[in-house]
Amino acid sequence: MTTDTDLWAADEALAETDVAGLPRALDAERVVAASAMARPEIIDELAAEFDPADFSSDGYRWVWYAVEEIRTSLGQGEIRWHAVDRQLQAWRADGRLPILPPTGPQLQELYDHAQPGAAAYYAGKITKAAIAARIVHLGHDARLKGTSPAFDEDRDIADLQAQLDNIVRPHCETKTTLIGDLWAGALTEAITPPTIQDRIPTGLMDLDHLLSGGWTGGQLVVIGARPAIGKTTVAIGLARAAAIHNSICTLVDSLEMSEKELGRLVLSAEARIPLHHIKQGIADDAALARAATLTEKILASPLHIDENPDLTLPRLRAQVRHLTRTANLRLVIVDYLQLMTAPKAENRQGEVAKLSRGLKLLAKEFGITVIILAQLNRGPEHRQDKRPTKSDLRESGAIEQDADIVLLLHREDAYDKESPRAGEIDLIVDKHRGGHPATITAAAQLHYSRVVDLAQT
Repeated sequence: MTTDTDLWAADEALAETDVAGLPRALDAERVVAASAMARPEIIDELAAEFDPADFSSDGYRWVWYAVEEIRTSLGQGEIRWHAVDRQLQAWRADGRLPILPPTGPQLQELYDHAQPGAAAYYAGKITKAAIAARIVHLGHDARLKGTSPAFDEDRDIADLQAQLDNIVRPHCETKTTLIGDLWAGALTEAITPPTIQDRIPTGLMDLDHLLSGGWTGGQLVVIGARPAIGKTTVAIGLARAAAIHNSICTLVDSLEMSEKELGRLVLSAEARIPLHHIKQGIADDAALARAATLTEKILASPLHIDENPDLTLPRLRAQVRHLTRTANLRLVIVDYLQLMTAPKAENRQGEVAKLSRGLKLLAKEFGITVIILAQLNRGPEHRQDKRPTKSDLRESGAIEQDADIVLLLHREDAYDKESPRAGEIDLIVDKHRGGHPATITAAAQLHYSRVVDLAQT
């Protein structure tokens, strides 16, 4: 017959690994559990860095929970093993304790291992062993998924990536900040104009002014328009302004145009070569001379282009993770939202809602600006005033809700060729979280595949 003491001893004898070969740090767990009894305040002191779920021993974990429970009514001072024993036995009697609790003599022996002054050090060892154990678990899971006939590349890799991201628990989520600690930084910001390190220039002076210098990290920006208004031209202009003119690492994911087509747009806009001349191969010597002077700058530009038409959130996340680590990625442009492969949902609106929410979380997590192009519905075409509004965003109101900025494009000459405003494009900032809406008018030089400031002032 196995006694309580035998169970505790067997648990101790497993030492650095358990029966499944998972790493553990039982010596450290013993010290931390005992130290919690001797000085209960360490529970609060370790709260931001230590999770009791990382105890590999159920016995030590429940000792910690018992001390947490007792100290709510006890106040300050040590908690002797007798009180812990009574709490564990009470939970056992109520059916709330899923394990056989340690006995009184075992708790008395445990108490002698207390080292309150070193508790933080030993808690770190427990956390490290728990992380190592989760890595081993992830390896087993990866092997099972990879060898399964039902292996699904997108689903399973996304699941493993999510598990990998959660191996190190984000303890900072429990941390709060006093407003007094933010005061000095806010005052400094109030007298320090933003720099290129804080903002990403858009290439349009009035838009930069409205945005206090340009795009900000963590923002989700939606650029909406009807077909053939100039979404891609505007998007490539934003990418050029960031990557070519300011050396800011930028990623363009194009689900509609090929890399070759995007290369033509960049050449046309930068060297002022009519796009149809490039397509027909009739660029003149002056155009080639202009292009030649730009070659060095283009070769050094951190502008990354991906033409994969099957873009998913997990795939985009992998691209962002890689470029953030290797090239300090700051701007991502997706052309366009409704062509992305969406997570499964009950309906299309739900799918698009998951996409927009995922993109917003991506921007916040990596501190980058994510710009997504979006198709508008036919609402503007049925109105006498063809100017779009954010309610025209197609398929989901969640896009409008998740976006920090909604920028809508409108060209009067797209509907009236004789319009006195031919050659102009309105950038309607219809939603501006943290700022005010406005309409920026620019010159639509579509023959050069670019949008530029209307007046060089």
